[in-house]
Amino acid sequence: MKVVRVRAGGREYQALIGPGALARLGAEAAKVLRGPGCAVVCDENTAPLFCEQAFASLRAAGFDPTLITIPAGEKSKSLEQVAAVCDEMAAAGLDRSSFVVAIGGGVVGDLAGFAAAIYHRGIPHLQVPTTLLAQVDSAIGGKTAVNTTHGKNLLGAVHQPALVVADTETLRSLPKREFNQGVAEIIKHAIIADVSLFELLEEYDADALPELVRQNIAIKAGVVGRDELDLSGERAVLNFGHTVGHGIERAAQYGRLLHGEAISLGIVAACEISVRRAGLPDADRDRVVRTLQAFDLPTSLPADIARDQILPGIRSDKKFERGEVRFVVTPGLGSARLTSEITIDDIAAAIERL
Repeated sequence: MKVVRVRAGGREYQALIGPGALARLGAEAAKVLRGPGCAVVCDENTAPLFCEQAFASLRAAGFDPTLITIPAGEKSKSLEQVAAVCDEMAAAGLDRSSFVVAIGGGVVGDLAGFAAAIYHRGIPHLQVPTTLLAQVDSAIGGKTAVNTTHGKNLLGAVHQPALVVADTETLRSLPKREFNQGVAEIIKHAIIADVSLFELLEEYDADALPELVRQNIAIKAGVVGRDELDLSGERAVLNFGHTVGHGIERAAQYGRLLHGEAISLGIVAACEISVRRAGLPDADRDRVVRTLQAFDLPTSLPADIARDQILPGIRSDKKFERGEVRFVVTPGLGSARLTSEITIDDIAAAIERL
């Protein structure tokens, strides 16, 4: 079993990575939490796949789990759904000694983490990511949030998990498209921090998946540990490709594209801007595009998504400060920086080229 130690906000927790990690959920939880009550939050897809094993592990360790199932999909990331989860937790008698276990992808992790952050003014939670996207990105770092009609992830809290259990065997249940969207975040990490990750993807071997997940968790853990609350701007580099990607996701009405597919398009736009404004070599941009395409990720905007609907979503994004966009560019693969020199015109031109 691979282990990454995440240090953030004066706290430390472990991310356990590898096949069979889910069976250790209860025993590992018992090392850091008292319980005995806990809410296990799943969606309609993950509940029948993983909850039986999770419940057996938790019960064997002396915990008393309550299952809370939410509808699958991005539309569940709402205040209404958070309220419904909290109501079910209260009805089950969960109190300040209880904790939340999120089993699923990014939607479940964000929603359950946010519910934990506000229930009784904050109780612990565990992240059990079952998608590649969640394992390499959203389950690490403590960001929890829901969407509003004005934008993605506008309401939330930084609430670090007490433990992350990333069982790579759960990824076998993913459709190819769902798996591939997680690769978009791996490519993002390669761009901003470690170009050697491209080589692992270019010569992808399924047997190397636990190590690939470990490397990505380590990259994100390092950034989060240095700038948990995005005060210095260092954590903002994790948003590479997300400014435009979130605008595209909103224009597609949170359903036409998967999150990672929208981020793929955002990465292409960010690379185009980086070529023109940050000195990124054309060859590096082309390498990124080829790698995205190798995993069937989109690199040009689908015709049924209106370009004129993307900029309004970008303007309402939380990465705007006082009307000024904070944009992440890469001068060369393996590095990135935050800048306020990119204009709306630069972004609009990149979108037009998609």
